Amino acid sequence: MAFTRRELISRIAAVGGYSATVSALGALGLTPQAVASTFNPLQLGSSGKGKHVVIVGAGISGLVSAYELRKAGFTVTILEARERVGGRNWTLRRGSKIDFDDGVSQTVDFDDGQFFNAGPARIPSHHQTILGYCRELGVELQVLVNSSRNALALPDPKQPAFQLRQAVNDTRGQLSELLARTVSRKALDQDLTADDRQALLSFLKVYGDLNADFKYKGSVRSGYTRVPGAGDQTGITRAPLELQTLLNPKLWGALVFDEIPEFSSTMFQPVGGMDRIPYAFYDKVKDAVRFNAEVSDIQTAELGSRITYRDRKTGATQTLNADYAIVTVPLPLLAKLPSNFSQPFKQAILTAQSDQANKVAWQSPRFWETDFNIYGGLSYLDHEVKGLWYPSDRLNSAQGILVAAYNTSESAQAFSRKSLAEQFASSRQAVELLHPGHSSKLQKPVAINWAKVPFSKGPWIVNDEVGESAYQILNEPQGRTYLASDALAHGGVGIWQNSAADSARRIVSLIGRHAERNQPGVAA
Repeated sequence: MAFTRRELISRIAAVGGYSATVSALGALGLTPQAVASTFNPLQLGSSGKGKHVVIVGAGISGLVSAYELRKAGFTVTILEARERVGGRNWTLRRGSKIDFDDGVSQTVDFDDGQFFNAGPARIPSHHQTILGYCRELGVELQVLVNSSRNALALPDPKQPAFQLRQAVNDTRGQLSELLARTVSRKALDQDLTADDRQALLSFLKVYGDLNADFKYKGSVRSGYTRVPGAGDQTGITRAPLELQTLLNPKLWGALVFDEIPEFSSTMFQPVGGMDRIPYAFYDKVKDAVRFNAEVSDIQTAELGSRITYRDRKTGATQTLNADYAIVTVPLPLLAKLPSNFSQPFKQAILTAQSDQANKVAWQSPRFWETDFNIYGGLSYLDHEVKGLWYPSDRLNSAQGILVAAYNTSESAQAFSRKSLAEQFASSRQAVELLHPGHSSKLQKPVAINWAKVPFSKGPWIVNDEVGESAYQILNEPQGRTYLASDALAHGGVGIWQNSAADSARRIVSLIGRHAERNQPGVAA
């Protein structure tokens, strides 16, 4: 007698239980396979002995390159136009200066111990390259709460905000009731067997928390208007949101945000600020870094590279000749630098365009914790600031840093044209919409408009604008000069530090192999 796969698995489960069922699913190719990356040391030996590499930029790509090249015996010089390392990994603390290219300046006035990650602020758990370096360099991490069901959604400012737990679970409930009704009306009889229909109804009852009549009347999963407690304090479940409210397109992003691999639990941040990572690298290579070194010309050939730079403090110009060069300058800025790159290479660089992004941060008493039970995570609203991001560090302390604007693309472009006073007013308004009566507690604001930050001029590259042919060209060297960048990664992950580190490791491996092949006495 032949069995369907479903029947076979059911019989195995009845006889052998869970373990046997899992084994059977694996044998049939039906179990989800874990896709894990690991962090392995680069194996370059001493291929760099007697070789010099100039690295342009002390962001993550540049620092990883320098750190790994030194392990292989290379002499390294890092040219950094700023007075700090990290590039777009930039943590602001009391006394930090922010100078935009339009002449606007800010000085951070947070209390001691408070910080704001102006650039990257979270690390996904599958970004094993950057996490591996944190382990190797001793960078202490803590969990970052990227999603909180107690956080709020406000897709329509004319209506009250509601908790994300209600948005998620009322959506499940309402859609489960609709599907159960469809099944009961036999609309899916051509698609499902009688057993399948019964199984689906049973599933929907659990998944959507439907009652005995397969109706959704609300759920404790969506929270309470009065939580159950001691004595006669009974719980009162929230009335469900209307389906029309849940079908608002402005809500959809909040419903699926933490399902995206890059934003799902568990996520991390370095204790004390994201710049703990670049400064851990800097401690290993600090004698190789030249600050205020603004590169003005890149020349490359088959036997070496020549980099010219200007000291921004003294105005003096200097030229370095090296066996290799690694350029980590953001591609739109690299397009403006004089070079002897080939025309196809220059054209490929021009295809890379920067996105826009802004953040506004405030120091404030932690009203979101004391009055709203929100510990980390993000709230969403239909407003130009797009959302609020609550801190995950020092929970339950008196003060915290609330990010009350984080917008990108077109919204960010319009927002950055406003004055700082207008940006702060807009951010305060968004806080008031989500947390009425609390916006007056906000103080010491700081705004970051990444399009105005010198030597960055944007937060990341819009990956889908770089065509495949251009991408392939940019991943190949020009003579002895290589590019390393977070932008040189597939799959829309190019905005992450992990991609910057992976790109650097790839280039270091290429240089190491090239140097080994070109050692005296080694056949090419």
